Amino acid sequence: MTSIIGELITLMLMAFALGMDAFSIGLGMGMYELRLKQIFYIGLTVGIFHVWMPLFGMIAGRFLSDQFGTFAGYVGGALLILLGLQMFISSFKKDEKPLMAPVGFGLVIFAVSVSLDSFSVGLTLGIYRAKTAATLICFGMAAAVLTWCGLLIGRKVQGLLGSYSEALGGSILFAFGIKLLLPM
Repeated sequence: MTSIIGELITLMLMAFALGMDAFSIGLGMGMYELRLKQIFYIGLTVGIFHVWMPLFGMIAGRFLSDQFGTFAGYVGGALLILLGLQMFISSFKKDEKPLMAPVGFGLVIFAVSVSLDSFSVGLTLGIYRAKTAATLICFGMAAAVLTWCGLLIGRKVQGLLGSYSEALGGSILFAFGIKLLLPM
């Protein structure tokens, strides 16, 4: 029972870390004049992409785990470290302004862009045989809620947490990557 709770806490922290990317970009997107209905659809779309992308990653990760065993585990830990570093470093770049409005095709591009990192994490979780349903629920819910929060806060306050929230998410992923690589 304790290991199940520990795994669920780990999944929720990872989901939070991945959702911080959507939150920080949502802060910027929230500066558009968006209606609440649009905000709802944007968060829902990002949440759905944060379910499908890690699912595809987990399927690929399980395949790699079956084929390459322990080596795949080290690759998974290294992927989390690289992804965390990339998120941390990119959080301090000021030139990331959205090029298109978050509607129609622009919404799909936005959802894919903030969900790509969840594919990599899904790959790692697949290698480590994480529970699929729990992972997808945590990732989808966290992404949707954090996107909504980012968009709503962005509507009210411009640039409150932006780069710091993505840096926090990157730091959490980096720490989990280190944890996976070091024998405990």
